[in-house]
Amino acid sequence: MKAIALLLPAVLTVCAAQAQDIACRKTDNAEIARLFEQWNDALKTRQADKVVALYAQDSLLLPTLSNTPRQTPEAKLDYFQHFLAKQPVGRIDSQVIRIGCNDAMASGLYTFRFGDGSMAAARYTFTYGWDGQRWLITSHHSSAMPER
Repeated sequence: MKAIALLLPAVLTVCAAQAQDIACRKTDNAEIARLFEQWNDALKTRQADKVVALYAQDSLLLPTLSNTPRQTPEAKLDYFQHFLAKQPVGRIDSQVIRIGCNDAMASGLYTFRFGDGSMAAARYTFTYGWDGQRWLITSHHSSAMPER
């Protein structure tokens, strides 16, 4: 019992220090909505590395135009090199945003217009995490609309 009494202050000190590190960053729907625009602007550069830089190191990409989950920066780079060759420009058609403590989610429908004039409508979910300096995409799922 004496050992527990001696350890308790140390444990509480560590917990208090960790709690200070977990302060929630204030944000709002407008800021989270702008993250799509940031991503879409990166697509417009046609530089895959600029798009991949918006993803967290351990993020997951489940893309519309590939059956392969992309879990590494290299795998995402490979996907976006091929996707960007199609000259995509995205547009949000509808969106729902949820905000938590240092994370957020944006889900809805979007449409891509490609350089050849074709279009693709899809459902999407982006999840974001605050890394202490900026928002990064922690997961991104996109799937073609099942009904045409």
